Amino acid sequence: MSASLALTHLVPLAKEVDENKVTPGVLGFIVFAVMALAVWGLMKSMNRQLGRVDFTEETDPKAAPSEPEPAGSAGSSGSGGKASPAKG
Repeated sequence: MSASLALTHLVPLAKEVDENKVTPGVLGFIVFAVMALAVWGLMKSMNRQLGRVDFTEETDPKAAPSEPEPAGSAGSSGSGGKASPAKG
């Protein structure tokens, strides 16, 4: 209700400006300021949320430790290793 009331009071103020001159006026400044405050609030909230994130990866205690195979061993592309991309 108050937003429509404010707009009805600001619209006649915009009519007093020269028609050949383009200015954002008070209403443009208010809209820009509200958008700037919203972006600032969102950035502050995002920074707080990212501060809560734990970037350290925990090892799975249930996973069996496997010994790495030597690079030149036969059968390295078997069921336990990564498949190399096909050539040709």
